Amino acid sequence: MATRNLLVAHGGGPTAVINASLAGVLREASRQKSVGRVFAARGGIEGVLKGDLMEIGGLGRRELELLKRTPSSAIGSCRYKVGEGDYEAIAKVLHSFGIGYFLYTGGNDSMDTCLKLAERAPDCLVAGVPKTIDNDLAGTDHSPGFGSAARYIAVSTAELCLDIRALNIQISVLEVMGRNAGWLAAAASLARSLDPGFPAMILAPERPFDEEAFLGEVQKRWKAGGGFVVVASEGLTDPTGTALGAEGGKESVDAFGHALPGGVALYLASLIRRRLGVRARSEKPGLLGRASRSLVSEVDLDEAELSGIESVRGLCEGQSGFMVGFKRVSSAPYQIAAARVDLHSVANVERKLPTAYITSDGMNVTPEFDTYCRPLIGADPLADYWLLRR
Repeated sequence: MATRNLLVAHGGGPTAVINASLAGVLREASRQKSVGRVFAARGGIEGVLKGDLMEIGGLGRRELELLKRTPSSAIGSCRYKVGEGDYEAIAKVLHSFGIGYFLYTGGNDSMDTCLKLAERAPDCLVAGVPKTIDNDLAGTDHSPGFGSAARYIAVSTAELCLDIRALNIQISVLEVMGRNAGWLAAAASLARSLDPGFPAMILAPERPFDEEAFLGEVQKRWKAGGGFVVVASEGLTDPTGTALGAEGGKESVDAFGHALPGGVALYLASLIRRRLGVRARSEKPGLLGRASRSLVSEVDLDEAELSGIESVRGLCEGQSGFMVGFKRVSSAPYQIAAARVDLHSVANVERKLPTAYITSDGMNVTPEFDTYCRPLIGADPLADYWLLRR
């Protein structure tokens, strides 16, 4: 049987489970007779363009298990927008290394690269492996990386709420990653397993920020019981579409033309102090929650590995131009099925937080979101916390 060499690369921000997908790719590649040598690109698609590939096949069972549980990207990543002229150069590199299978792990932009490469390099079968903490990939119930980041945010929110309750002198604004989609900010609602009132408010970017309504709600809650926690997505915008706390200018845009968010918590805390005269401070875990091993979701870890396994299987069956996605079979008990999704329906499509998951006032999320999200974070991380009920 003729064999094809396989190449895997990572794109975009690392996660706590991206290496689990890589481990899945390597495990399945070793089982497939049609796979020859296995390579990884150092530094994502930029590494492919440079021909900076390393042979990575042949890892033992123990090494693969360690790789699976190591956060961030073991082979590096990048944020590089592939230009039309780059695809010919990529095809030449693939040909020179005898690459017949190519897997690219990433989000919306990475899936666009996969789609275009599949169309421009017909001699190579191409598939996308899903990865994003933002959970904004279309064609799948959820994305590997989200469950672990959601678990981190749920625990961090609960612990911040406990701190604010203990020393009841201020309001705290917690800024959560998520450029245009509020999935991760919404995950703060899972702190409700400890107390139904944690956190007091959750602001998602799917709703334009209403300053007066926000201040009115903050003032009402402060007068009723003192300090509390507000969770805000970093992508919040005002009714004109301007990002809160944004400085503007070219330095605020990434290689793909996406606005670089940030500064929302500082902005809101300052607004509360200035307009209401209430003590307020900002918190921002930022990158700490993106690739944290300490709070990884075992569900997320296993599903990330599964996505790598299924992507190799699809290629070896002769398919190309697809991404592995998940279909939810049941939430209780939780069960999913892997599926192969046409990249045309995924590339550059952002999956936003549905209206049904946002409360009518736009300042919190509904119980329906909790039902959706809770299975993804694994066993309740707050189950052994004790709380004096008021």
